Parts: sequence; C-alpha cells; structure tokens
Amino acid sequence: MKKVLKIIGCLVGVILLVAVSYIIYVFADYYRQEDNLELVPDSSLSVVKEVPLQQELSVTSWNIGFGAYTDQYSFFMDGGKYSRAFSEESVVENINSIAEKLSSFNSDFYLIQEVDVDSTRSYHVNQYDLITSSFIEMDKVYAQNYDSPYLFYPLTEPHGKSKAGIVTLSDYTVTQALRRSLPIQSGFAKFLDLDRCYSISRIPVDGGKELILINFHLSAYTTDPTVADSQLEMLYNDITAEYKKGNYVICGGDFNKDLLVDSSAIFGVSGEDYSWAQSFPYDNVPEGFKVIAPYDEAIPVPSCRNADRPWDPETNFQLTIDGFIISDNVECLKSDVIDLQFAYSDHNPVYMNFKLN
Repeated sequence: MKKVLKIIGCLVGVILLVAVSYIIYVFADYYRQEDNLELVPDSSLSVVKEVPLQQELSVTSWNIGFGAYTDQYSFFMDGGKYSRAFSEESVVENINSIAEKLSSFNSDFYLIQEVDVDSTRSYHVNQYDLITSSFIEMDKVYAQNYDSPYLFYPLTEPHGKSKAGIVTLSDYTVTQALRRSLPIQSGFAKFLDLDRCYSISRIPVDGGKELILINFHLSAYTTDPTVADSQLEMLYNDITAEYKKGNYVICGGDFNKDLLVDSSAIFGVSGEDYSWAQSFPYDNVPEGFKVIAPYDEAIPVPSCRNADRPWDPETNFQLTIDGFIISDNVECLKSDVIDLQFAYSDHNPVYMNFKLN
C-alpha cells in the first residue's frame, strides 16, 4: 500500500509540475505588439498613385478563417469538433481557392482578416505568401493581429501556436501604414481572445486629401462587454480625427457584432444560444459616419455562420457581422454579401461599391 501511494504521489507531483511549468510558459511567452507601430507597405511600382474623385470604385472584405473552414468544418471554440484544419493539403487548396475568388472580384481594395503565417492550426502554411502572389501589382500591408503561446487544448489535438494577421491590398499607392493595438481583456481571458488590432493605410486622393483605409478584426470571445465598447470608441476617435482633417474614411472588416440587429429573424435560425452575437450599437456611431451593413432585402445572404457544426442552412445560426463604416464624403453605391455557401471559410465575402465625392 505504501508503494502504491508513493507511486500515486509521484504521478500527482509530475502532473502538478507539468501544469505549473505550462502556466509559467504561457505567461512568459505572451506579449502584445506595441501600439502605434509603423508598418512598411510592400509597394508595387505599377500601382496608380492617387485615388480619383467621382469615380466608381470597389472594396471587398473577407475573414478567411485561417484556411480551415470548408463547409464540413466545425471549430472547438464555437462548440464544434476540430481545433486544426483537416490537413496541410486542405489548407493550401482552400487558400488557393480564396485567392482565385478574390482575384475574380476585381476590386480596387481588399481587406482580409485571419491570415495565418505560421500556425499549428493551419500546419504552418504561410497564407500571406499564397494570397499575395496573385496580387503582384497591388500595394500590400500586413499587420500582425496575434502571436499566441502554444495552447495545449484540446488534449487530443492541441490548437497550438497561432501567428496571424490582417492584410490590406490596394490598387493605389499606400504612402504610410500604422498598426493600432485594440483594448482587450486582462487576466487569463486574454489567452482565449488573443491580441487584437486594426491597421490604418494612408492613400493619396486626387485633390490633396487622403483616403484612410482601415482594416479591423474586433474581438469575439470576450466575457466583458465593456471591451467591445472600448474597441469601438478607440476606432471612432481615430476616424473622427481624420474626418476633421477633410480626409475620406473607409473602415472594413469583421465587427463580430450583428449588423442586422436581429439576424435570427432574417435567416430563420435562432441565435439565443450564442451570447457572442450581440447587436451592433448604432446609437454610438459618431456624427459624419454611417455603418454599411451588406444586405439585399430581396435575396438576403448572411456573412457568417456559427461554426459549431458543418454548414447546413436549416440548422446553422447565420448572421451578418462583416461590413463597413464610411465618412459622409464617401458615397456607398451598393453593398452586399457574396454567396459562396461558406465553401472556403465560416465567412462569406462582403463588398461595397463607392465613390469619393
């Protein structure tokens, strides 16, 4: 009996040592990139210098879901099954299909979120290189969203380390770019929602002003609702300052908020079990700006599916959380969701046709 107890005590001691060592590692390895970090655009000599006035232009935004989300994929943090993509081959095939689709849209600007560059979950495929190889003639800006410690969960197939960012592509010259670090939760919760940022790209406009193109991916898994409010407040402060200078402002990306207020009523599947999908707070949008929620009342298409199960339009909770914020000197001509039936991501791409007045 003493020998058995000794063995059990040793095993418990080893487990505790491993657990404590892992916690120390997670806290020691965690870091956030500094705020107001200057980014270096990857410039193409072939791009046109200035954005024209009174000419129809287009911007496409797409959260590509780190290349994992085929229509059969479900994600463990959404209540689904998988913590990694199905295979390296699946990731490469998915990203190549995404790049092909993006190219076919022929947009003047692209805002792309959740692009892995070196992550366990996507088999360390550099998705930035794969995507941008199809856009050699566009200016490119990469901003790292997060570089997480190794997440040893689920135990059977750990999610691992994740290094991912947001990518902006422009047919026009990006003269300067900046990474802003968004407010996030403190304590252990920061390891689940990771780091967050938005990038600001400055593009000259015919007539001397600038187009301020902002790419963002706001938090999804926060338990503290004030974090989401703080993130929007920070974004609003920046865009208001630019608007007062007479610049044109277009923000686009993943709000992680229901832009249609009650998507359940529109798409027919209840969202009451999904606490993350809160309605967007329209009352707080600053003067001189409006939110563009891509939507066609005749043929409504969601921009996101909850990934707790494979894609099934009858049972998946669906909503629109991807869209744009524009200043009132930018005229939205049309905006909608492109219906890809979530073939390559848990998000469908959204677009906006616009002109600068």
